[in-house]
Amino acid sequence: QVQLVESGGGLVQAGGSLRISCAASGRTDNIRHMGWFRQAPGKEHEFVTAIYWSGGATYYTDSVKGRFTISRDVAKNTGYLQMNSLKPEDTAVYYCACTRSILPKNLYSAATYEYWGQGTQVTVSS
Repeated sequence: QVQLVESGGGLVQAGGSLRISCAASGRTDNIRHMGWFRQAPGKEHEFVTAIYWSGGATYYTDSVKGRFTISRDVAKNTGYLQMNSLKPEDTAVYYCACTRSILPKNLYSAATYEYWGQGTQVTVSS
């Protein structure tokens, strides 16, 4: 079992920056990819970004490319999402999630992810 705890969410003005973290514990050797999804009130979950835990390859949804950066510190079992040039449309609960499959078929699908955190609220004011 892998436990994930997000932190660092909060309120920020449009154009500002925020870094949120995802601390993993338990059987962290099971982590293959770490990803971030977000969900705004009344809307479906949306894939944001993911990183291959071992090799560091990254994946982003088009709406955040050039603004968000995913990273991880394997030794600390912690992932990070640096969010710059934030927009009101980025307002959502951000969830950290991890896959354990060596070759996940679709990193953009929530069903691919085995472990989930509780979420952290990010609010961007206009």
